[in-house]
Amino acid sequence: MPAHRTLCGQLGVARDTLAQAMRHLLEEGYIITGQGQGTWTRRPGTLRQASLPGMAQLSARATEILQTPSASAIQSGAFMPGIPDITQFPMAKWRELYASVTVPRNALLLSYSGGGYGPLKRAIRDFLWRWRRLTCDTDQIIITDGTHNGIELCALALTDVGDRILMESPCYWGARNIFTAVGAKVELLTWYPETGHVQRSSTQPVQLAYFTGSHHYPLSIKTSRAHRQSMCDAMQPRYILEDDYEFTGEDSAPLMFDGRSSQHLLVGSFSKLMFPGLRLGYLVAPHGLVDALNRLRSEVFREGRLLDQAALAQFLAEGELDAWYRRIQREYLARQQVMHDQLIQVPGVIDVSPPCHSISLCVQFSPEVDDRRIARNLLQSHLITRPLSLVCAEDDPRSGLILGIGMLSGRTLTSESVRLRHILTRLLN
Repeated sequence: MPAHRTLCGQLGVARDTLAQAMRHLLEEGYIITGQGQGTWTRRPGTLRQASLPGMAQLSARATEILQTPSASAIQSGAFMPGIPDITQFPMAKWRELYASVTVPRNALLLSYSGGGYGPLKRAIRDFLWRWRRLTCDTDQIIITDGTHNGIELCALALTDVGDRILMESPCYWGARNIFTAVGAKVELLTWYPETGHVQRSSTQPVQLAYFTGSHHYPLSIKTSRAHRQSMCDAMQPRYILEDDYEFTGEDSAPLMFDGRSSQHLLVGSFSKLMFPGLRLGYLVAPHGLVDALNRLRSEVFREGRLLDQAALAQFLAEGELDAWYRRIQREYLARQQVMHDQLIQVPGVIDVSPPCHSISLCVQFSPEVDDRRIARNLLQSHLITRPLSLVCAEDDPRSGLILGIGMLSGRTLTSESVRLRHILTRLLN
């Protein structure tokens, strides 16, 4: 089926109206969706089977989430976004550190944890100062099972069903799904690097504003603290949550986070710095919220993985993470340059994010280009990308692709970049 934006134009209906109709069609078995790939009418022979009594009926929020961009069933391959270079990670050193903490005298590391392993919290505090020039106290840090867990904890603790949450468009789909799952009302404000946010008037108070960190995801460009501050001054959110989704080693200048503030929170993860399967992150919260957040996390999620936390604490304390990241960020910058030089040549490409130390980049097309069709065609050639329009607000016409560079290097990167350029040239003309 055509993209939702196209259907809205053809049928003359609002996007919310179409979304409700599509949800009913999905529940009744007339259509089927592929995660991040599109929507199809169901084969006539399977319609009766899909409607049989006893079939699983999902909640409305689960259905809504599954109809939006979500985690791909494919988590590796050329240009897969969000995956760092896991082939060069110093796994031998990691195994050595893990073995050193997995000894009989450390039996307590097999138990639950209360807010996180102390040495790891201290190591993260020092890490944030070294790389971000951010100051906070050790007891403000809560160890989480990755960034998503930290965002979910904030959503559960700080928002109620129907509360208004602001996000930037284009947005990070993972955070949007979490807020949708807790029943919040997510509002996307279109952001342009040159002019700032396209603000809307509303009398409903804003409970929380969510931003990615100093590097915008998915546009893969430096964020603007001035733009975000202006938006917060106008909308007056009760809490401000920043997500260091793609840590690039830059200082804290674009971040609004202040460890002394009662309304600022920061979430981060080591998944993009090290390897995704680690699933360890941190939440830095105001002093007045830490105790409640710790207790809520223990009640809802339980805590553990102290062996992993102890190994990571040593990895940080011994300078292994700093050394690894200084080396790999030079690689990422070189790979981004290769990709930029290839993509900027494609007729129909109007912008490519500038080379940087992150693992993702964004290429933009003219608004009339169907980036979902482009992504589907690339997938047939085993090139995995994410359409930009899927994470844009209804009034944000941008079209493009989100790509990753973590899975490619050397000659493979060069050859695949050239292949991508040739395919895009054909698809855009």
